[in-house]
Amino acid sequence: MKKKVLSVLQYLLFLGLGIFLVWWSLRKVDEKDWEECKNALLNANYWYIIPVVIALLASHYSRALRWKLLMEPLGYKTRISNTYMAVLIGYLANLAIPRLGEVLKCTVLARYEKVPADKLVGTIVAERAFDLICLIIVMSITFFTQADIIGEYFGNMINKNFGAKIALFTPGKIALLVIILAVLVLGGVFLLKKLSHISFIQKINKIIYGIWQGLTSVRYIKNKGWFFFHTAFIWIMYLVSVQMGMWAMSETAGFGLKTSLSCLSTGSIAMIITPSGIGAYPVFIQETMAVYGVKNTIGLAFGWMMWTVQFFQILIAGFIALALLPYFNKQPKEVAHA
Repeated sequence: MKKKVLSVLQYLLFLGLGIFLVWWSLRKVDEKDWEECKNALLNANYWYIIPVVIALLASHYSRALRWKLLMEPLGYKTRISNTYMAVLIGYLANLAIPRLGEVLKCTVLARYEKVPADKLVGTIVAERAFDLICLIIVMSITFFTQADIIGEYFGNMINKNFGAKIALFTPGKIALLVIILAVLVLGGVFLLKKLSHISFIQKINKIIYGIWQGLTSVRYIKNKGWFFFHTAFIWIMYLVSVQMGMWAMSETAGFGLKTSLSCLSTGSIAMIITPSGIGAYPVFIQETMAVYGVKNTIGLAFGWMMWTVQFFQILIAGFIALALLPYFNKQPKEVAHA
């Protein structure tokens, strides 16, 4: 019960931050600028939104294929239709409560494919580790290719949002934290082995082992080339979606991949800070575009357009997946009767 209350409070905190950022980004827009922002959105070529949505859906499909590859070393070959729909449902759940989707897509797939959920949790942890590495790579490429343009803004943004937390981790505190974690892990392992004759402890050991199997499944993938291909493809599609969005507005159509790479970097950070990037995404995109000389109103309009497309793409695709999943898994009448 306590854990649920803390989860709700955490969600309300981040949602409140998102709403505050929405208000903060809009309060500075006077009537004239608001009219300019509205005109930019009204005059956008929304035909470009179609390839944006296709690129995003393709990235989700590639994520499903990558997840499927992670499950194969565990001895499970899931149907791609169920895996893809579970991924979409997971994104839908994340719109409501951050990280709920990671758990929900595991339970959904476990229900329809008879795969142990604990092993799936391990594969999700492995996926997220690779996503974090990819984000660091994208940000590094952005920084080193445009250090003179975006470097200072990157530094200020990271310091503003994460500086206080980073400052807490002094070398002494990090060493102490490592020692405490090592003692807790070793103590936990000792207790689990010592009390392994108890049925409850046996169940915990089974869950931990399942998570560990999922986490280390990357080592045993037969087609590692495909795994890394899908990992790169996911982020390439993210970049393509931003570039297509740029072409949708005449004011941003002249900007190329370098600007899109910067927006992808800062936009990804915004998605981490608030639930689905609400409030933070348009603000971060606005500030990023300002570095390239784009007016604040145009940058804000572009940020809201891209966030809205991503939001409704997840919302619609997620609900369609929810509706289709039971239909695709109907048993034949003779099997159900038997």
